Amino acid sequence: MSGGESSREQDSGRAGEAVPLTRAVMYVRMSTDHQRYSSENQQEVMAAYATRRGMPVVGVYSDGGKSGLLGDQRDGLQRLILDATSPDRNFDAILVYDVSRWGRFQHPDQHAYYEFICWQAGVRVHYCAEQFRNDDSMPDYLMKDIKRLMAGEYSRELSVKVFHGQCRLILLGFRQGGIAGYGLRRVLVDHTGAVKGVLAKGEHKSIQTDRVVLEPGPTEEVKTVRWMYRQFASRAKNEQEIADVLNARGTVTDLGRPWTRATVHQVLTNEKYVGNNVYNRVSFKLKQKRVRNKPEQYIRADGVFGAVVDRTLFLEVRALIAERTRRLSDDELLDWLKRAYERHGRLSALIIDEYDAGPSSSAFRARFGSLVRAYRLVGYVPDHDYAYLEINRRLRGLYPQVVEQIVSTMLAQGATVTRDQRADLLTVNDEFTVSVVAARCRQLLSGACRWVIRLDARLDPDITVAARMDRENSLPMDYYILPALDVSGEKLRLAEANGLFLDTYRFDNLDYLVAMARRIHVKEIV
Repeated sequence: MSGGESSREQDSGRAGEAVPLTRAVMYVRMSTDHQRYSSENQQEVMAAYATRRGMPVVGVYSDGGKSGLLGDQRDGLQRLILDATSPDRNFDAILVYDVSRWGRFQHPDQHAYYEFICWQAGVRVHYCAEQFRNDDSMPDYLMKDIKRLMAGEYSRELSVKVFHGQCRLILLGFRQGGIAGYGLRRVLVDHTGAVKGVLAKGEHKSIQTDRVVLEPGPTEEVKTVRWMYRQFASRAKNEQEIADVLNARGTVTDLGRPWTRATVHQVLTNEKYVGNNVYNRVSFKLKQKRVRNKPEQYIRADGVFGAVVDRTLFLEVRALIAERTRRLSDDELLDWLKRAYERHGRLSALIIDEYDAGPSSSAFRARFGSLVRAYRLVGYVPDHDYAYLEINRRLRGLYPQVVEQIVSTMLAQGATVTRDQRADLLTVNDEFTVSVVAARCRQLLSGACRWVIRLDARLDPDITVAARMDRENSLPMDYYILPALDVSGEKLRLAEANGLFLDTYRFDNLDYLVAMARRIHVKEIV
């Protein structure tokens, strides 16, 4: 059907009966791939399409700087789907520049899924810059399927090119992302290698040809790192004892936090302290699945940065850690656990982790499925549900880290954050309040997971950030950013999938919350 025919159909129906116009909204997605996809260009093409077909445009939904690989992380798309399926919607068509702006999903059915949801609700999706006619004909469907495959393939090819480019820069000795770490600093250099200055935390290069390298940081930090290595190599102190000494001195990490066994261990094991540039330890290609790679898959360039510690000392420390953490068999683990049981008359994660030279409690969880099962294999049956208590203890220990991460990231964006220590309520920019909760994962007999988010009405926060823990209750799996205007009550019960209304508020990270706190200068708006 041509555009003229479509207009005539809308202007006249049966004799004397007016046919209502098809109201439309625009969906704009802007990533960083091509200037042709700027929001202005997209809207210009869509406006011309709407004019030719007599469609009044009643709104615009947009996702700025968003990858097309995932749908659930695009707030604009999620709001659009929610509104399209609402009985109170004020539009019947969605205008999109082309198939790739709807998404570059790696499975073409995911692309079709979002379109089908709209179609089922009576809302048509029109791709305005494509050659097919959006008329639901067989050629129309065939071309859309081909375009969906092409959009996904573009991302796959681009991912390969970007990865090879990053590997080349690593081999040339340039740093690729990430913070420098304690005792190190990121230094900006131009295309000739001339130093342009030290990058502060949160700063990034602004010129494409500039590069970043690592250099030893302030003298006091370098001395502290070397002291840590010497203490460990001489067996004078283990990681926890080193952390205790640093905290007693008032020394904090590069993120301004107290030292822990884990942060000391990270300093003692990272090759950047001997000047090595190592990349591809973990892969997260096309945002599909995070994979921990084998050492032979690492991309590395040795000795390209200024070393903080002597290589011989580093290798000595690494050998000590490798010997301590060598993989034990199931029988060796259980023998060790049995001896600990005989010494103490009982077992707990705290008792196990007190032995710096022994396996950690997480090693038993990973090998035997849970600590309680490992206990029973050595003949110890706890009187109480210690697994529950240990999970709660771990969550209490993790909670301050989550709050500190939120606060420090907001401060880096120029926001002001005040914290009520008694209520643990954050006030951001003197404009809105945030409460943070950690939701423990509970596994049903069927293996399915459930979470209960407790909303503290006493604090009356504007936003509740709920960190939903993974199956092991060791790390946050994702976050629900819940506005008080939309979510109320004392408890919110979540399953693994919760429908469009609740999962609209689900995010893989806290970038959206941080963006809410970011201060924008007037000149940026202009």
